[in-house]
Amino acid sequence: MKIQIHTTPAALGESAGAEAAMLIKKAVQEKGFANIILATGTSQFATLERLLQDTDIDWSKITMFHLDEYIGLPITHPASFRKYLKERFIEKVPSLKAYYLIDAETDPVGTCAALGELIKNHPIDVALAGIGENGHLAFNDPPANFDTVEPYIIVDLDEACRKQQWGEGWFESLEAVPKQAISMSVKQILKSKHIICSVPDERKAAAVKNSLENEISNLVPASILKTHPHCSMHLDEASAMLLNK
Repeated sequence: MKIQIHTTPAALGESAGAEAAMLIKKAVQEKGFANIILATGTSQFATLERLLQDTDIDWSKITMFHLDEYIGLPITHPASFRKYLKERFIEKVPSLKAYYLIDAETDPVGTCAALGELIKNHPIDVALAGIGENGHLAFNDPPANFDTVEPYIIVDLDEACRKQQWGEGWFESLEAVPKQAISMSVKQILKSKHIICSVPDERKAAAVKNSLENEISNLVPASILKTHPHCSMHLDEASAMLLNK
């Protein structure tokens, strides 16, 4: 794992986005296409912004998947990750070859099966990710399932995760945060050739420390990233503040 500590969240996003752009262009150059995974949430704002600034990416050769979505939440809701990606990414790259969003409104089981078959035929070149305050990876909250080979799974969201979503302003109350979601599984995320993890903010500092300095455990799901051969962890000074110097 390559760990980079940046002075500000903006500098973090600049570096992570530039790395993602470079790797995507490299995949297209080598194969003629690229398959990517995009993450959502406040941690990804600057990274996605920088990625979109690269005018040399041929988006007509890129297929996009994403990590997770709340069960039962309509796409019109401010917290919908489909809404997030449509507004912050998809509408800005109209030439995008294809994108597969997680529709968890009506048939979560069917959605998991359909997306699972799709992603099996689209090996991922570059995955963007983050870490939750509880150490989750995507919506794989502790204790995460490290064993399932299913690409997409239905998961229960723990209270710490739901409090984070409320605290970030996506929901008007804790009670409004859904208790379940569809998440890309840990094994599926780890199949990505490259993983770029953007983790700004002091409130993530404990999760960063536990993920990087403690043993690998499904009680700190993001700790599994240490097993990946090509994972870059981009931190800012606040999220890195608890790390042993």
